[in-house]
Amino acid sequence: MKIAIEGCMHGDLDNVYKTIQHHEQIHNTKVDLLLCCGDFQAVRNEKDMDSLSVPIKYREMKSFWKYYSGQEVAPVPTIFIGGNHEASNYLWELYYGGWAATNIYFLGYAGVVKFGNLRIGGLSGIYKGRDYRSGHYERPPYNQSTIKSVYHVREYDVHKLMQLEEPLDIFLSHDWPVGITDYGDSRTLIQQKPFFQEEIEAKTLGSKPAAQLLEKLKPRYWFSAHLHCKFAAAVQHGNDGSVTKFLALDKCGPGKKFLQIIDIESEPGPFEVIYDEEWLAITREFNSVFPLTQRPASFSSAAMDIQESREWVRKKLEERQFKPFEFVKTVSAYNPSQRIFDPIPEIPQNPQTLSLLELLGLPYLLDSSPVTGERTAIPASPVRTDFQTYSEEIPIDDDTDEIEDIPEAEGDNIPQ
Repeated sequence: MKIAIEGCMHGDLDNVYKTIQHHEQIHNTKVDLLLCCGDFQAVRNEKDMDSLSVPIKYREMKSFWKYYSGQEVAPVPTIFIGGNHEASNYLWELYYGGWAATNIYFLGYAGVVKFGNLRIGGLSGIYKGRDYRSGHYERPPYNQSTIKSVYHVREYDVHKLMQLEEPLDIFLSHDWPVGITDYGDSRTLIQQKPFFQEEIEAKTLGSKPAAQLLEKLKPRYWFSAHLHCKFAAAVQHGNDGSVTKFLALDKCGPGKKFLQIIDIESEPGPFEVIYDEEWLAITREFNSVFPLTQRPASFSSAAMDIQESREWVRKKLEERQFKPFEFVKTVSAYNPSQRIFDPIPEIPQNPQTLSLLELLGLPYLLDSSPVTGERTAIPASPVRTDFQTYSEEIPIDDDTDEIEDIPEAEGDNIPQ
């Protein structure tokens, strides 16, 4: 199977797809899947801009709205995770995962799916210690604090991923696992990014939860973005001989190493996204302790009969051939000739999420108030959106980029 991996999308879908098609024409080949490692910016219309965590001067409609509206259809099946520059209101609708547009699948805040016989997992967001043990208390419309904290990784989602026992082929995270620089050419990395040196030496560059997941899950491949540079590594796990090949990529921009095409052994196609039985069983077991306030989850009160839940889930999934529910638009798409002036944001219940929860026999909780547990009231006044002094500002470029081959990780170069 031929897979394209992309770093920070920054909403530039058109450019990424054109680059892939150019590669296909030059090499007379076909890319089967595109994996995006965050900052996807699934902005559907002007209202979503109020939930997009980027400085106001970088707020543009970009091109996702064309795929959401159906004006364009993704030419390559696409799976993505969230980063730290997202229209978080839309991703919250699809917390459990689902089609963000036709042929474009969001893995959820945490999730696992299968594509052909490949098993692909992912964790959205970035790690910030102060929010890690909090529940998912943020709701749209966001203020200047929650528009950032909403994309901070939570222990609840990591804990669910830590329950996985079956092997993973690929894992996606936006920020790097902490310590990954020990397994690659960190000297060259520091030459390119001197300000990384202090964090590398202090073992603080990256995500602690991602490192825990890397140690536990041991996927064949791990792909990341966030730090706006290309970096390859190979992690050997203990004495069992298994190795995780790690690759981080740059943001989409001129001259950036943002796209990689690799071949992964797989069964012959056709390929499609299907639900993962083990993951949905874990989701079913832990939904009863889904933390919806700032208080952390109490995992001790969760039922833990995953095997029984798997058998129950399997019967349900067999009825629909394990296929995810179909894409449904929940808001109007951007229209360049017509502006939206309604200041009151929507918190729609996405039919895909409703259908999945009904399939799993679970209640819908995503519009519950962090305090009362009742449906959230929407204030009439819009949220202030002046983010000129935003400390995590990342400039966004618009031009075409190049493709480079992934260096094969040599076993002799792996630190013992």
